[in-house]
Amino acid sequence: MSEDTIFGKIIRKEIPADIVYEDDLCLAFRDITPQAPTHILIIPKKPIPKLSAAGADDKELLGHLLLTAKEVAQQQLLGNGYRVVINTDQDGGQTVFHLHLHLLGGRHLKWPPG
Repeated sequence: MSEDTIFGKIIRKEIPADIVYEDDLCLAFRDITPQAPTHILIIPKKPIPKLSAAGADDKELLGHLLLTAKEVAQQQLLGNGYRVVINTDQDGGQTVFHLHLHLLGGRHLKWPPG
């Protein structure tokens, strides 16, 4: 069991978020400090602290998160392209220890990212 995070509170609707998508497995909402014109976080409702903590039993959920990113990108009209990022651990830039995908788009994204 992972420690409760701000994302757990968003899932339980204890704190508000600009939710753009929700189903039984995940939730997507706008990042409060966007790094691109469109910056949406996609989080599983199951509390997995980070990608490296996911197990074989999470395979379907992880695939669902990626397909949700695709669907949300289409809903947000990101037809010119977008980026999906998963930060893992401190050196990877993770600040909230609840697995989440960053969906970034709405402008040309340069490479390398950081």
